[in-house]
Amino acid sequence: MRRLGQGATGSTQCEAVAARAVEAPSGTAGYGGAVRKLPILAILLLPMACATPPPTAVAPERLIPEIRDPGRAPLVHAAVREWEAWGRLVLTGWAPALDGNVVPSPANFPRVLAYWEAVPGNRGVARQHQRLHDALMLAMAQDGQPPVEPSISLWAYPFWSAAFISYVMEQAGVGEADFTPSARHAAYIDGLLSRAAWDPQGAAFLPREPGEYAPQPGDLLCADRSTGNQLLSWTDRMAETGAFRPMHCDVVVSDQPGLVQAIGGNVRDAVVLRRLPADEKGRVKPAPYGEAGFFVVFENRLGQRARPVPTPSSAGTVPEGMPAESGAEPPPRS
Repeated sequence: MRRLGQGATGSTQCEAVAARAVEAPSGTAGYGGAVRKLPILAILLLPMACATPPPTAVAPERLIPEIRDPGRAPLVHAAVREWEAWGRLVLTGWAPALDGNVVPSPANFPRVLAYWEAVPGNRGVARQHQRLHDALMLAMAQDGQPPVEPSISLWAYPFWSAAFISYVMEQAGVGEADFTPSARHAAYIDGLLSRAAWDPQGAAFLPREPGEYAPQPGDLLCADRSTGNQLLSWTDRMAETGAFRPMHCDVVVSDQPGLVQAIGGNVRDAVVLRRLPADEKGRVKPAPYGEAGFFVVFENRLGQRARPVPTPSSAGTVPEGMPAESGAEPPPRS
């Protein structure tokens, strides 16, 4: 299949068939009335979906070293596999566009659906996207036009970055006792913080301060996307557990002095490797003013934690700043 908007002719064709799809009646043949009304957001995004993409660039080789730690490798490998499937896209720092001004391929639409399928309670998003996609394809067929895939940006909302993290956790074999999948970063972050407070020895991930701890492959690097009053530390989040707050996390895949590399989803509408500046000790540097600020690194302890549930006398060392809750009930699963 060609991509939407290949040249001026393709762009005009895209807009025409998209308009037909929007006007498609509920009784469209072959759909059994399933397609009733396309989301208003899809209509607003159609001009972007018909934009002409620049040529695809290839990321340089050997960006990510081989990871052999049995506790960290599965998560790193799961994230890297997705990154490679998307075309090894790279974003340096907080640039407004991907390196090389690359536009993600619309062929990755099925992968976005797979991410949503990894989030119980939000699988309906995948079905909604599929219905819209099918309606567009049907409108083109009825118009006698060859099929062209919509731009991947058409599926950017609802935001799927947390669904991506949930998916790679699932692919890495991390169970719900250690990570509760969610469509919201804040929800699973609260779960990780709660588990670390209740059971620091057995927790799969422990919170660390970005200014003190150098992230390693397999860790989660998380930022607060709020436009004001951003969190400065994970301890601030514990004081507002459950409150709405837009966030974003990436899987760290490479660490070295001066550079941290992490893979995340729905970054410029794609799965992208971000190259973030770090200090000489490998600690990620603060984000520029106006960007999402890092407030926690979740240290991956899947390969070194104590498996038995600790008793109050063996609860271990609680990360600095975290209240000791060795006698508390375990966090409920959601």
